[in-house]
Amino acid sequence: MNITQWIIFILIIQVIHFLGTWKLYVKAGRKAWEAAVPVYNAIVLMQIIRRPKWWVILLFIPIINLLMFPVIWVETIRSYGKNSLVDTWLVILTLGFYIYYVNYALDVKYIEDRSLHPTTGLGEWVSSIVFAIVAATFVHTYFIQPYVIPTSSLEKTLLVGDFLFVSKFHYGARTPMTTVAAPMVHDTLPIVGLKSYLNKPQLPYFRLPGFQKIKRNDIVVFSWPADTVRQFFVKEKGVRKPIDKKSNYVKRCVGVPGDTISVVDGYVHINGEKTILPDRAKPMFFHVVTTKNALDNNVLNALGRKNFTGYTIRIPKEVLQKNNVPELMEKGTSLDEIKQDSAYVYYTGSFASDKIKNYLKAEDVRNMNLFNLTEAEAKKIQKLTAVESVTKFSFKKPSTKIFPQNANLAGTEDNLGPIYIPKAGATINLNAKNLPLYKKIITEYEGNTLAQAGNQITINGSVADKYTFKQDYFWMMGDNRHQSEDSRYWGFVPENHIVGKPVFIWMSIDGINDGFANWKPRWNRFFTTVGGSGEPVSYLKYFLLILVAYFAFDYFRKKKKKTN
Repeated sequence: MNITQWIIFILIIQVIHFLGTWKLYVKAGRKAWEAAVPVYNAIVLMQIIRRPKWWVILLFIPIINLLMFPVIWVETIRSYGKNSLVDTWLVILTLGFYIYYVNYALDVKYIEDRSLHPTTGLGEWVSSIVFAIVAATFVHTYFIQPYVIPTSSLEKTLLVGDFLFVSKFHYGARTPMTTVAAPMVHDTLPIVGLKSYLNKPQLPYFRLPGFQKIKRNDIVVFSWPADTVRQFFVKEKGVRKPIDKKSNYVKRCVGVPGDTISVVDGYVHINGEKTILPDRAKPMFFHVVTTKNALDNNVLNALGRKNFTGYTIRIPKEVLQKNNVPELMEKGTSLDEIKQDSAYVYYTGSFASDKIKNYLKAEDVRNMNLFNLTEAEAKKIQKLTAVESVTKFSFKKPSTKIFPQNANLAGTEDNLGPIYIPKAGATINLNAKNLPLYKKIITEYEGNTLAQAGNQITINGSVADKYTFKQDYFWMMGDNRHQSEDSRYWGFVPENHIVGKPVFIWMSIDGINDGFANWKPRWNRFFTTVGGSGEPVSYLKYFLLILVAYFAFDYFRKKKKKTN
């Protein structure tokens, strides 16, 4: 919905409110016209139902207002003596239109001094639950949101099973864009597995002021730009989701607006210089580990079973020289070269079929395997007596699965760019060569129409050779470089997709996806900070000491008060 449509919608709501309540305003000693003035009528209504005026603010906060409207409807009819359970259900189930019946068909009287306290235990319970949900939703939306790390893309910096608190106020809270949604859940209702929101109506993007900008190498939670699944981890037919209901991802922001990024041999370069990561960052890369003998369980355990990522194969050079082999390698394999010797070329990857593998006379190399390691782990493994060599692996075969999925700009996970990261207000020269990099920005993220005929580009019906960006963009990557789906695959992250900054790990469970029986608390990660320098320090013991001290103080205070 655009601004004009929203104005019309709000006016319609005001008319509905006026027609349904003006007589009730008069019976409360107010003027009929006071029910027709936007915002002012809400302030007057709060006075009529004897509720604080600041409740009016809650009526204009998306999602929270969905909780508050039924409360206001119930409070309104109770101000005129309609206190029964039937009345309560009627006004809720009719979405407030039962008030029309009270307004026109019943001869009710305004109860000026009615009690504001629930008259039953059930009423007290419902009242407490509603306002607890309102408060929690407000905090969840604008201040702090819990988040659990679902994948290994940031290992070994953040681990699968880390439970985080994500700050919304560091970068400024993004106000809800989806107006009709269940509170306290994201895109799916728990247990039933149904969609938790309606796609329309939508509010325009707006972000409250924050107290810091996203800095290079910050860890950031954001809405996944390429999200076309209704439920995380569930494969199904693609769907279009509102921005604020896309699945949340967490990555490291390696490039900020205005940067020119390239990836060389797996390392990020910004404006031509290799990035220096924070000391807490522990990037992982595939390494080719050659052992003195074939890999067995003892050697595998010594190297780290969880770090093992695959075997290698070798193909005789004489086979590779056959006329039809280059085409077969291109279409029937996903092999990437590791190294060569006088007789063989060594690869990692797979074959489309065993028939192709046999034709190429490929054979497994059991003493040469891939392990996913940090640089510190690689140095440690190098010292083992069973190991001959450890070399960092880098993908070299260009692929169109890499952003921008264009054969002329094909790169690899480890070698791509340079790519300019758009900054709001910046203007670039636009041509057929760089258009694939920015096409999605121009059309999907910034809402323009685009057409191309040869070298001629048309935007919104006009020929264009330049483009000025409307918002900032970021480049996100996981520290687990070869096991992370990130900007290398789906490109830029728009500023309106930013959710917040992880600040605190309050709990960490190893084996979180393996069933409750296999959960193992990582006590050293409880109550640790995400940012900062040096090894993370757990503040759990200090928290427990404060908690014990508080309960002891409270116990003796009450005991002393009782004796007096």
